[in-house]
Amino acid sequence: MLARLAAVLESRKPENGGDPDKSYVARLFHKGDDAILKKIGEEATETVMAAKDARAAGLGPEAVGKVVYEVADLWFHSMVLLARFGLKPADVVNELARREGLSGLEEKAQRKADGG
Repeated sequence: MLARLAAVLESRKPENGGDPDKSYVARLFHKGDDAILKKIGEEATETVMAAKDARAAGLGPEAVGKVVYEVADLWFHSMVLLARFGLKPADVVNELARREGLSGLEEKAQRKADGG
C-alpha cells in the first residue's frame, strides 16, 4: 500500500505532469515545502487532539477510529514530504529496521555523544 501511494505521489509532482488545478497533492507540491510542512503540523495537532478525545471517551470504537483517521492524514502528508525530498517509505522502514533491538534510551544517548 505504501509503495503504491508513493508512486501516485511521485506522479503528482509538477515535473511528472502533476496539475495543481486537478490534484490536491500537485497543488501542495506547487506551493512548496512550507505548505507541506504546515499541513504536517496541522495533522500532527489533529492527531494529538483525537488521541486526547479518545482517552477522555474511554477509548471507545468511534473515538479510536478518529485517531486512526488522523494518523492516516499525518502519514499521508509525511509521505508527501518524503516524495518532495526524493525519499520513499522504504527509507523510513529501513531506518526503523536499523533501530530494531536498540534501546531508545541508548540510541538517544548515542545521538548526544555524536553531537546530534
